[in-house]
Amino acid sequence: MEQHVSWITQVVNHLLGRFALALLSALHIQPNQPDTPIPEHVVMGLLVLVVGTLLALFLRSRLSVERPGVTQQIAELLITNPLEFGIRDLLDENIAHGAREYISMIGTIAIFVLFANLFGMFPFLTAPTGQVSVPLACAIVVFIYFNWHGVRHLGGLGYLKTFTAGVHWLLAILIFPVEIISTTARLLSLTVRLWANMFASDLIYTIFLSLLAGGTAWGWEKSHVLGVILAVFPMLIPVLFIGLHIFVSFIQAYVFTVLPAVYLGLATAEEH
Repeated sequence: MEQHVSWITQVVNHLLGRFALALLSALHIQPNQPDTPIPEHVVMGLLVLVVGTLLALFLRSRLSVERPGVTQQIAELLITNPLEFGIRDLLDENIAHGAREYISMIGTIAIFVLFANLFGMFPFLTAPTGQVSVPLACAIVVFIYFNWHGVRHLGGLGYLKTFTAGVHWLLAILIFPVEIISTTARLLSLTVRLWANMFASDLIYTIFLSLLAGGTAWGWEKSHVLGVILAVFPMLIPVLFIGLHIFVSFIQAYVFTVLPAVYLGLATAEEH
């Protein structure tokens, strides 16, 4: 059950809640919170898609080879940059052939994760990736995508053979189920890594802010001067945590780009 419901989610549920309840009823699903049948993370996830689409349309209308603007230069840094951790750079590094054909899919997921993570730095928004179902959905998309491309490039039987490539058939009987479990475990790895980090970032911010606010209230009871002095910390500390949240957001988006690139490289390689 989600504890926080933003005013945006309340408005969306006020406008569309009855339609969501009718759909859930037709599917014989009982929402955990009938007052808000459209959960916070669903609203925030849809808002990420809207914001990302609007930014893409804005950027497209201002693309220029001769005079690239600031927005275009920032967007290009996400694709490729001198440090070589852009989306295209990571794909080129980890996939032997045809890496560019995966930019649209992997780039879309990476940018969605980045924007979703950054939502947590705004007081009127929440990061949808802090809810485990959102990272799980992204992980499922990645899992289906790299396995499908493995089958597409090598064929069904050829792809299955890569799990035991170069191993004697007797040993392959033991290795094959282990490799299948290891590959399936990537779902858990992608999900938990993103969710746990974003959840912890939000939780630490909330805990420290509540502790500092409590200290300020205690100081105000003792002395108004002490209360004013202690009030400086609740004003400054959030700035530091916002900076930390931005750093974690980019790191997790990077991880959610490099790991799918690695998985695609392994799935489509001729020899493992």
